[in-house]
Amino acid sequence: MIPEDNRFESDPDDVLPEDPGLPAGWLADTPDPTDAATVARLTELLRGHERVGRGWAGAGEDDVLVEISAHGTAMRENLVVRDPEGTIRAWGSVHDRAEGRMLFVHVVDRELDEHLADRCSDVLFEWAEAQAKSVGAARGLAEQQIDTGAFAEDERQHAWLADAGFDRVRTWWQMSRSVEAAEAELVPDPTRWERQGVVFRLVERQGDGMPSEADLRAIHDVLEGAFTDHFNSAEETFHEFIHRLREDPGHRWDHWWLAEIVDGDEVEPAGALIGTVSESSNGPDGSYVSYLGVLESARGRGVATGLLRTIIADAASRQRDRVGLEVDADSPTGADGLYTAMGWGTKYVTESWHRQVPVT
Repeated sequence: MIPEDNRFESDPDDVLPEDPGLPAGWLADTPDPTDAATVARLTELLRGHERVGRGWAGAGEDDVLVEISAHGTAMRENLVVRDPEGTIRAWGSVHDRAEGRMLFVHVVDRELDEHLADRCSDVLFEWAEAQAKSVGAARGLAEQQIDTGAFAEDERQHAWLADAGFDRVRTWWQMSRSVEAAEAELVPDPTRWERQGVVFRLVERQGDGMPSEADLRAIHDVLEGAFTDHFNSAEETFHEFIHRLREDPGHRWDHWWLAEIVDGDEVEPAGALIGTVSESSNGPDGSYVSYLGVLESARGRGVATGLLRTIIADAASRQRDRVGLEVDADSPTGADGLYTAMGWGTKYVTESWHRQVPVT
């Protein structure tokens, strides 16, 4: 289910000026995903970025490979900046996430002095702007959004983003909830249970072990419908949706749940939850709610609560110790109230920063 061809410019020389403003001996090129040293170095940079931004590092090599592997670059492009010794000092990654929305990863070595760090940052922003024009033109758009994130406490990143013309547009609470072993009994069976005319079940599996396409399309349709009016919602095709979610290192088909309203012979999809595994190297793994959506027509029937209870029970049955999720701090739906009432608390805070780039 790989989407259309990459819409970015793969050769940095095609999008950067002949002199990008780097010191003598420094260069910008593309990373080699097959080189173990490259993957290790990018992981080191990303972990350093996280450690300063939120106080601890969680990224691993799988997170880097999502961005730079041949599979990942079906919808992405990458740039690295190397010093005269060949050491990677900065890394940028762009992702053609959906029509009109391009995600941008911007990481600069925390060990660089201010002047060199500024130069590297400028190159990443200039490259990202050119890539935004490329992908926007390929999609036939007049304007392309660049969407990037920052930790709430990362003042260096904030200053760079503001200077590059980005606006801080949203705040997100990264929440976590501990899970107790006894909560495996929170629902009768996480694979399938029913309450007040609503069935909560895993996606069905076919003879080859792959999930039912009809169920996957139902989940896609529910999430597209549930998030239509949400902040920065952008339509995503079914194939783009499946391709992107399967890239997640924590992806598991047995973490996809569908909620259906059953009225006699009538069965209507009403809600969906997509979970992932949060692996830990020094303790129990956790579960993560990547997506939770309920159609407006089904709200007030306990669908969201039932789906959350399901993933908590599933996590407990797998001997996991936590369930994480992200919530829009500015959402008018009051979802944070539900999460707080069910035991979630904020672990750290992130922000969305946007810039609109004219394509022509």
